[in-house]
Amino acid sequence: MDKKTYNNLVVSSSPHIVSNTDTTAIMKWVLIALCPSLAVSTYVFGVRVIILTVVCIAASMFFEWAYNMLMKKPQTVGDLSAAVTGMLIAFNVPSNLPYWIAILGCFIGIIIVKQLYGGIGKNLVNPAITARIVLFISFATEMTTWPVPRMAATDAVTGATPLGILAEPGSGELPDNMLMFIGNIGGSMGEVSAVALIIGGLILIWKKIISPIIPACFIGTVFVFALAYYGITGEGDALQMAIFHILAGGVMLGAFFMATDYVTTPLLPMGKVIFGIGCGLITMIIRLFGSYPEGVSFSILLMNVLTPLIDNMCQKKMYGGAKNEK
Repeated sequence: MDKKTYNNLVVSSSPHIVSNTDTTAIMKWVLIALCPSLAVSTYVFGVRVIILTVVCIAASMFFEWAYNMLMKKPQTVGDLSAAVTGMLIAFNVPSNLPYWIAILGCFIGIIIVKQLYGGIGKNLVNPAITARIVLFISFATEMTTWPVPRMAATDAVTGATPLGILAEPGSGELPDNMLMFIGNIGGSMGEVSAVALIIGGLILIWKKIISPIIPACFIGTVFVFALAYYGITGEGDALQMAIFHILAGGVMLGAFFMATDYVTTPLLPMGKVIFGIGCGLITMIIRLFGSYPEGVSFSILLMNVLTPLIDNMCQKKMYGGAKNEK
């Protein structure tokens, strides 16, 4: 067998996309799609947003480069997947998080979750999501100390997020839905401006980088669940609270940028539907009945673990063929 024939038979790790777009081009578009939210977050929280993002990207790319060099593996840092992971980690933490904690999160995401499982295409769960959860468990105070927007009419340095206010009545007044849509609230970069994240998500859909199935099912499930819950309990205006839950927290970031990861989400359309609905259900169960006000990260992580089972369940069964002779 000649070398050309052999190379044609080698199956590389996902994503498996039949197009002229390679992994590097895909990651470039993801980085571009995150820029509107980065710009709004910088306006809301200041220049430290950019510094933290650069630190996370640089640390993630360094860890990938160093691991490949030490293990004498081909360098993959040029495909920009580590840069995307770093930027997403920055989007999942407070902008005032100490840099060394953010760098530790990048180590967890790149080395432990990604590289030790074989590198890109072989990780079981989303590296940025896992890093965020590990940091939250390990550094709960730092990960839940949110800076207030620079334009806020208060002398306070830190404050609660909208979901934090909802979980603790009396801790503040819920922000207006339009304010959350545009972006001038406390939280991580991935929670500040819904419209900026929607613009980024639409760019990825337009470029056919992601499928709209998971975002639509995820966001739609959150909306319907909240609408039904508040309609039954009467704890607030059902429609207003349903809109609140899709704008608050990490729903938009999770739906468009993290639940659509090629490696850790189902391949088939029906699997994507199940995955998106599962993420929405778990998110709302944690938000409304759990002790933690946010459930997006935990929902995506759990559905990542279930992805192989979902793919197996949704495989098309082949029928027919020759009958066995008696």
